[in-house]
Amino acid sequence: MKIDNAQLAAFAEAIREGSFDLAARKLNVTPSAISQRIKLLEERMGQVLIQRSTPCQPTAAGRPLLRYAEELTLLESEALSALGVVDAGAPSSVRIPMVINADSLDSWFLEVFDELAVSTAITLDLRVEDQDHSLLLLREGTVMAGVSANAKAIQGCRVEALGVMRYLALASPSYVARHFSAGVNAESLNAAPTSRFNKKDGLQQGFLARLTDAVIKPPTHDLPTTRSFGEAVLRGMTWGMIPEQLAEAHLKAGQLVELAAQPCLDVPLFWHRWRITSSALESLSRLVHQAAGKALRQTQAS
Repeated sequence: MKIDNAQLAAFAEAIREGSFDLAARKLNVTPSAISQRIKLLEERMGQVLIQRSTPCQPTAAGRPLLRYAEELTLLESEALSALGVVDAGAPSSVRIPMVINADSLDSWFLEVFDELAVSTAITLDLRVEDQDHSLLLLREGTVMAGVSANAKAIQGCRVEALGVMRYLALASPSYVARHFSAGVNAESLNAAPTSRFNKKDGLQQGFLARLTDAVIKPPTHDLPTTRSFGEAVLRGMTWGMIPEQLAEAHLKAGQLVELAAQPCLDVPLFWHRWRITSSALESLSRLVHQAAGKALRQTQAS
């Protein structure tokens, strides 16, 4: 059985873009053509491959096909580039979809941008996900590489250690004076508002669990960006776990203080990437390791 390229492209683009309409615009066809091609592909495979949701998602049966489509796109792009074949209607760079946690994206990973700024060989398609949950996108085939706190390699991927990101429990001096004048203890922690990035963010509860055996359920703000999270802490609205790279200047200026010198939280980070031969993926991996090597701790503190 051979896979029809037009049907495969329609399937992959619908998932990349999130809808049949956007996929049609990208491929310069009508939405009905996208729908028909995907339907024919599903009939040929004998399985439903895509969830008609918003955004479109691959089914369990569709995930290996999506991975195949992404690999094919990457390798074809690299082969054409090596041959010097330039298609006027095609992008000149290799697109690499990857996943990363927001704290890494807004801190040490920015050095990767510095390197890519002088080259157009790679185009990043970044997805932001909590470091404890990013492997799901790799399993689905939605991304080719990613940063995760999970050291276990998934099928078809290899994993490499990047280093340790240290998080500190921080608050503004005014916040500490207001909520912890009698000390940092179970009673004061239960009453003092904290924050989390989203419902997947367990860093604050992880700190509390190491600080005390008591059950702590403080008022909690959901702040979905690194900047809003940091600003809430700086402005005295809340306390929260902040990477030491992002907190260093504020600590030196006295704008932030630690709730407790110990325990900090050390989160080991790992680079996961598809196990395929790709010069673009190798180049990106090298840049990621260089940036992590300069910014992250290379041994986990006990």
